[in-house]
Amino acid sequence: MGLFGKQMSDVVEWEEFSDDIIFYKWHDNQIKKGSRLILRPGQNAIFMVNGRIEGIFEDEGCYDIESDILPFLSSLKGFKFGFNTPMRAEVLFVNTKELTVKWGTKSPVTIPVEGFVTGLPVRAFGTFGCKVSDYVAAMDKYAGVRDVYTVDDMRDRVISVLDGLLMKWITKEGKDIFNLQINARQIADGIREDLDMQMFKDGITITSFSIANFSYPEEVRNAQIMAGMFGSKK
Repeated sequence: MGLFGKQMSDVVEWEEFSDDIIFYKWHDNQIKKGSRLILRPGQNAIFMVNGRIEGIFEDEGCYDIESDILPFLSSLKGFKFGFNTPMRAEVLFVNTKELTVKWGTKSPVTIPVEGFVTGLPVRAFGTFGCKVSDYVAAMDKYAGVRDVYTVDDMRDRVISVLDGLLMKWITKEGKDIFNLQINARQIADGIREDLDMQMFKDGITITSFSIANFSYPEEVRNAQIMAGMFGSKK
């Protein structure tokens, strides 16, 4: 079949639009003659033909695919669409909103500290903001081989590199290792900059990064309390 097929969908849209989803690939890639593209606020649509991006549509509204979109795509690439052309068209919807994502360390990050032979285990949690900034890079990294890319997927990607960044910036900015919250903002600013550089090549911008809290094992907290009590008697 060509771009237009028989008994196919006449509406191309992302019906279950949710802030939990970053990319959504429209499944029925055989588009019927007379079909319409519907774009809601916060959505962009990427038309792909034979695996290549051929057009990006950013303005919300309703488009007639035959009269509004196909002439535009043809003018970009100089090819002709016909009813018998053996061409597959995919439509990838992108959530263009800036998203706020909660994060937390899956296991303690071990920080080298004098007096702790195996290091000091620290946990942390907070939020980060992100948005899609480069469609081509993001599609190559995430959307090319899957139908949906979610906030949970993004969280897993960030957490996978977070331990090293926490260790780096806690060591650099954590003036009081037992009260890291004092320097939480400086630590978070350093992490955001490094994380943004890593995610930029994936087409994602990290717009913000915050640390709500640090926590330590109970035995470490108790040891600090005891040390403070005995220290006060000197």
